[in-house]
Formats: sequence, structure tokens, C-alpha cells
Amino acid sequence: MDRFRMIFQYFQSNSESVMNGICGLLALASVKMYTCFDFSCPCLPQYNMVYGLGIMFIPPIILFLCGLILNRQSLVMLDEWRRPQGHRKKDLAVVRYMCSSIMQRAMVAPVVWIIVTLLDGKCLICAFSGSMDPEKFAGFANVTPAQVEQLLAKVPCKDDELMRNNTSRKAVSRYLRCWSQALGWSILLILIVAAFLARWLRPCFNQATLLQARHWSNYIDIEQKIFEETCCEHSRLFAHKCILHFFESMRQEIKLHNFNLPGEGERDEGEEDLLRGITDQDQVNKLLKTWYYDKPPLDVNQATQR
Repeated sequence: MDRFRMIFQYFQSNSESVMNGICGLLALASVKMYTCFDFSCPCLPQYNMVYGLGIMFIPPIILFLCGLILNRQSLVMLDEWRRPQGHRKKDLAVVRYMCSSIMQRAMVAPVVWIIVTLLDGKCLICAFSGSMDPEKFAGFANVTPAQVEQLLAKVPCKDDELMRNNTSRKAVSRYLRCWSQALGWSILLILIVAAFLARWLRPCFNQATLLQARHWSNYIDIEQKIFEETCCEHSRLFAHKCILHFFESMRQEIKLHNFNLPGEGERDEGEEDLLRGITDQDQVNKLLKTWYYDKPPLDVNQATQR
């Protein structure tokens, strides 16, 4: 049990590193899923583009949503953005910083999926083979428009009888694969250049504002964790007290059955202090409502003076 508690505390204290690890795992999972996926283009004019573009963009949407769900800061950011003003002002710069951090991590796996599909080329060949100009390829000469449409749609299916002896199938396939790989490498180059510029141009901007946003972003996350831990501790002590009161009310009946109850002096004297005087359901509900609608200002001196 202590080992699991240590692991949980490590995850809480290193949430940013853990989220980076989760994003990396999602990216690796996206590559593994694509390599294990059995891509089968329907080779029909009505469905090729839908199937090809669907395989290219629907899994990235799923991976993006998974990245948002697994990122704990998503809920923290939404809570900070939607909460009432109260005694504590809201800093939109902090919300923007948290949103940017969440989006950057959530976009890693979808971008990896799209780049892998483009470098492989199957999705683009399936989606756009029917849109090619048949006049550019000699194998489609002396063929009616209806037959050209059928032949172009069957370009991804190399085992089809109509395309097995067609000399232009490989030409169309190579042409689209070249465009797909060029687009994939271009996207990868743009992302690397953008990351390089963001890394090296960052000192040119106001570092004080960035440090403030990062500090208070971490503070909001840690504050939420400590509040949840304190609520759990209070709930445990509150439940302990309620159970003891229940057994005290049943003391006479329990004595008849020869059960021994702890005496008054045997109880933990520190529990009353940990309850902080909040000893009934209405007080707990009022406290939680006050925390949400009227969070205290970020000033430790006020609490010390009180």
C-alpha cells in the first residue's frame, strides 16, 4: 500500500513529466495502430475519398480527444475559466498558458498519425486516385469516361482483374505516393522549423510574463490537488466520527452481545482539530459552495492576521 501511495505522490508532484510521457506513449501507440491496421480501399468511385480521408483524419480526432481526456489540467483549466470571480481575480494569461500547454500535448499523437499516413501514401492514393486526369497517362486512352472512372477508382487495388494488366496503374500510384510523401515531409519540416523558432526566439519575448503564467498555472493545479486531499481526509474523519456516534447510540445493545467499544480517552484527540469545527452536512455543503463561488484571495498574510 505504501508503494502505491509513493507512486501516486510521484505522479502528483511530477504531473508535467507524466503528461509528457503519456503524450509520447500515445504517439507510439498511433504508429503501432497504423502499422497493425489492415488498410483495404473499397475501390469504388463513391467511397474511395470518404474511406481514404476518414482513415487519415478520424483516428487523429480520437487521439486528440484521448489526449484531452488523459490530461488532468484540462479540467483544471476549464474550472479556472468558468469559475465565478469571487474574492480572487481571474488571470486570462494563465488560462491561455494552460490551454496552449494542453493543446500542444494533445496534438502530438494526431500529428504523428497524419505524418505516418502521408509518408505511407495509401490513404492519399485511395482518396484521390479517382480525381486524376486520365489524359496524363497513356494506359487510359481509347476508354469511355465511365470506364475511366472505374479504372481510376481501382488503382489502389493491384490484384483487381481490370488493373492487373494495366500499365498506368503503377504510374498513377507512384504519382500520388510522391505527392503524399512530399506533403508528409513538408509538414514535418514546417513543424521542426516552427519548434526551432519557438525555442530560440522565446528569450526575445517578455520572460517575466511567461514565468508568472507558468507559476500560477502550477499553483492552480497543486492547489486543486491539495484541496481534494484535504477533502478526502476530512471525509474520512467525518465518517469515522459518524460511525463512532452510531455505535455509541447502540452501546447498550452491543454490550449485551459482549462487544468491547473503546473508551472516551482512547480516541484520537487530534481528530477534532482536523475536522476544523466542520461537523455537520450543512457546514460541509456551505464550505464547498464557498470554495467554488468565493475562493479566498492569494494573500497568506490575511490568513495569518485572522
